[in-house]
Amino acid sequence: MQAKRISLNEEYGFGGYLDCMLLDYPFDIPMDWSRPAVIVVPGGGYGMTSKREGEIVAAEFFARGYQAFVLWYEVKDDGAYYPRQFLQLASAIDYVKKHAKEFSVKPDSVFAVGFSAGGHLVGSVATGYQDASAIAGKALDAAPTAVGLCYPVINYEIGHAETYENVIGPREGEEKARLIEKLSLDKAVTDKTPPAFIYTTAEDSVVDCRNSLVYAMALAAHKIPYELHVYPQGEHGASTGAVEITNEMPHYRRISAWIDDCVSFFNLFVK
Repeated sequence: MQAKRISLNEEYGFGGYLDCMLLDYPFDIPMDWSRPAVIVVPGGGYGMTSKREGEIVAAEFFARGYQAFVLWYEVKDDGAYYPRQFLQLASAIDYVKKHAKEFSVKPDSVFAVGFSAGGHLVGSVATGYQDASAIAGKALDAAPTAVGLCYPVINYEIGHAETYENVIGPREGEEKARLIEKLSLDKAVTDKTPPAFIYTTAEDSVVDCRNSLVYAMALAAHKIPYELHVYPQGEHGASTGAVEITNEMPHYRRISAWIDDCVSFFNLFVK
């Protein structure tokens, strides 16, 4: 196995780091071999990036047949506001595709999974990847094959206000109103938005589960494949649901089923 860190800033100039968890060629004789890839995007309200939604998630996908990456993007305390985080994830997707042969990755099977604000970031790219090259001022192949949105922030009116304040930053007036509209992602879904696996909990008191519902409804309106799980128990930030993350909350063990379900959903779109 290889583990390495890549500075996306050195390649693209937008900031961010990509940690890689890569399985080496596993056979004794030459043969054509590659894996799909997943980029894990931790949450943290665009004010920090949560370790509990990073490597431990990537390891689960790695064990299920994916080359796994974790994007560590810049946040408010770095002076980073939209579209900087958007460009960092767009760059990460582009980088994995461009280096697919080196990483033993199927270039048409690059997925992204995000948590909370990380889910918002993944959703932003899922609904806006067509604009990435124009925003970046350089060609970026930023389209994910499909995405996983885990208790995501989606809509300003029902979402997590601090998340929006942190990503919008010091903008005011019409500019702020325009960005709020643009970053309410259920309104940004089009026929070209990629499929999505979505999970949340009915008890989430931080990011209302209706965020997930309105995004699923928008996908349904455009006849885009999706899978939605609303678990009845569990607070915000369950991550994998594993004992290392939620050791005092045994009912979270049921939530951990989302990982196998998400992999099964992604596998429908592996090319």
